[in-house]
Amino acid sequence: MPKLLVNNTGIYYEVTGQGEPLLFVHGLASSSRSWKKQVPFFSQKYRVITFDIRGHGRSDKPMEPYSIKSFATDAVELLRTLGISAVHVVGFSMGGMVAFQLAVDAPELVRSLVAVNCCPEGSMRTFNSGVECFRQLLWLPFNDIWHKKPNNGGEPELANLDLDEEKVYQSVIQRMAVKNKLAYASAFRAIIRWSVVNRLNDIKCPTLMITSDEDFVPVSIKEGYASKIPYAELVVINNSRHAAPRERTEEFNNILLEFISRH
Repeated sequence: MPKLLVNNTGIYYEVTGQGEPLLFVHGLASSSRSWKKQVPFFSQKYRVITFDIRGHGRSDKPMEPYSIKSFATDAVELLRTLGISAVHVVGFSMGGMVAFQLAVDAPELVRSLVAVNCCPEGSMRTFNSGVECFRQLLWLPFNDIWHKKPNNGGEPELANLDLDEEKVYQSVIQRMAVKNKLAYASAFRAIIRWSVVNRLNDIKCPTLMITSDEDFVPVSIKEGYASKIPYAELVVINNSRHAAPRERTEEFNNILLEFISRH
């Protein structure tokens, strides 16, 4: 698919399948490729839309301040350009924040909302939680190999990885090359400054919060947020870390399919 000029920025997107529209929004330091285990599955029944958030992947990376609100505005304009008037929205981590922003800014557009391992605010409750969040987000692309063979510093050792894992490691290093560092830093800054907590009661669409039991934000905190959303459900995926869509693909896909099928 070509890029679309959205709010003066080239946004890369892909559309796969036919049926009700289903939008997937990726997380920080990632791209639409992160949904590769979801697109083939859901495109059998849905019209699946994925895109690279500005500053990420194959979209343009303007050197300017980013915000969750501007990411959501890009998504709205992309959907409208594609002629989509209502869509199921699934967002992971930072993408979940974008999904929350869509639900409060363009409620007529969001048929249902699924937020995966994220919260409706990015402010850190303590300095230590802020440090931990930054560490987890920084190393998120290594999540599939993170817990296998860490060194004493907590980072994966290249010498301990097999050939396929080494390729993953090198791929991530390339994605986080110098040309992207400022864009990622701007996106992270957007996260920690963002909140829609005072607007949760305005979210009237069916909402599902999916959380891993070993995510760096405790389940209890997410339960508190879910209780403030009128039509929200919360499901916990056990024995899973932050990247549940990749780590526990079958369980995640089934949970998501069951929810959106009801709405």
